[in-house]
Amino acid sequence: MDSKKLALLCREYADNRKAENIVVLNVAKVSSVTDYFVIATGTSEPHLRAITDEITDKLRDEYGLRPRAIDGSPRDPWRVLDYFDVIVHVMRAEVRERYDLEGLWGDAPSVTPKAKAVRKPRAKPAKRPAKR
Repeated sequence: MDSKKLALLCREYADNRKAENIVVLNVAKVSSVTDYFVIATGTSEPHLRAITDEITDKLRDEYGLRPRAIDGSPRDPWRVLDYFDVIVHVMRAEVRERYDLEGLWGDAPSVTPKAKAVRKPRAKPAKRPAKR
């Protein structure tokens, strides 16, 4: 799987668990460490755990992918999932504000997912007036 697709999947899975302010940064041209950062905010340690579990479980079950490393314990306000080409940062709001990864990597462009196509329901045929 290419790294952009993996980053967008991580974003989607974080969104499944109501992560806040999810950002995907393409850091490939400004970093030799990885291609993408996914940064998301959780509101509590259980919320952080739910977000990271959703990402790791779905990638393992659906794609056979496991992080090469996980940094931070379930009680830490910042968890990092390292998928080599994609590094996922899930943190509490105050930690995110303090470390300001988006500002630190400000030269990296954001990646936005394509909007899902919404199908319009077919128009129902008009009712014919009843014969009298």
